[in-house]
Amino acid sequence: MNERTTYAPARAELLGNHTDYNEGLVLAIAINVGTTISGSGRADTQFNLSSEGFPDSWSGWIDQFTPQKEPAPTWPNYVIGVGQALQSAGVALKGADLHISTTIPIGSGLSSSAALEIATALQLLKLNPGKELAPLEIAKAGQWAEHHFSGVKCGLLDQISVLMSKENHATFIDCRSFEVRHLPLGEETEFVIVHSGVNHALDSGDYNERHADCSEAAKLLGVPFLRDVTPGELEERRSLLPERVYRRAVHVVGETARVASAVSCLAHGNMDSFGKLMFESHRSSVENFENSCTEQDFLVNFSAGFDGCKGARLSGGGFGGATIHLLDQEKTAEFSAVIGDAYEKQFGRQPLILKTKACHGAH
Repeated sequence: MNERTTYAPARAELLGNHTDYNEGLVLAIAINVGTTISGSGRADTQFNLSSEGFPDSWSGWIDQFTPQKEPAPTWPNYVIGVGQALQSAGVALKGADLHISTTIPIGSGLSSSAALEIATALQLLKLNPGKELAPLEIAKAGQWAEHHFSGVKCGLLDQISVLMSKENHATFIDCRSFEVRHLPLGEETEFVIVHSGVNHALDSGDYNERHADCSEAAKLLGVPFLRDVTPGELEERRSLLPERVYRRAVHVVGETARVASAVSCLAHGNMDSFGKLMFESHRSSVENFENSCTEQDFLVNFSAGFDGCKGARLSGGGFGGATIHLLDQEKTAEFSAVIGDAYEKQFGRQPLILKTKACHGAH
């Protein structure tokens, strides 16, 4: 059968750390690395998966899709989990031969998993025409795979950002109403993303522990989600929460407030104030959510002293991975060189550095 190709970019989170599963607000961009799937359909119901990034291939049958457990390769869970989700949504799947390649550094916190999920969903919908799914339904198929095949209780930030982002725009997501808006960043806006080299793994338990802390905070405050609490209300009711749970709530409630302020900054073209919100976000990650690491802190602190860097913070779930830096365009080359040298001097290794604008979503 005819081969088809789909592509989904990585994403970087500008603001809105861990707000998605708390029904808060998020700002993100798609970036210029991504995952490509080349695929062709089959007449039977067999799935054959291969990848340039992983040495193991995988074969199985549609009616036997179940989560793969270690020591077997687990990366196929993102693909077959999406396949199972699409079937539940009414897509009549046949077999497929799929080959996966990616330029996303694995473990960087740039959502290689969501890119794989969305590229898979678009591929399978092309190979099995007949059932139309709205973008939000496609994003939810990826989220379902995370929840049920990979064990990560994620929100929809990653999948929506990967699928629905727009070139030279920030993607605003209201994670309660699922309103998605595109806010101009300007063609001159550039970002530098630095992978700390500390691989993050959201299925390690840290992510789900933070999710549980946020749920406990909402329950003790008597609200459905932390989205329903303002910073002032949280301070008034602080005595209701254990100290750790309170600090988790401070971060999430503060993040939603920061996103709201950032939207206003973008509307007025005030990137200096936007950058300050990024620095504030990272400080809260360190002090309240405890999802940063020494290497990420070094990168952000270095940026704060670099003339031309407006803002920086960890990007994504945290616990390792990448930081994102907002720069004056004429300073990106100099910044990339000096931060790489400084990091190597401090930690004995060069970080992976990516320069990017805001890019278009999956296609």
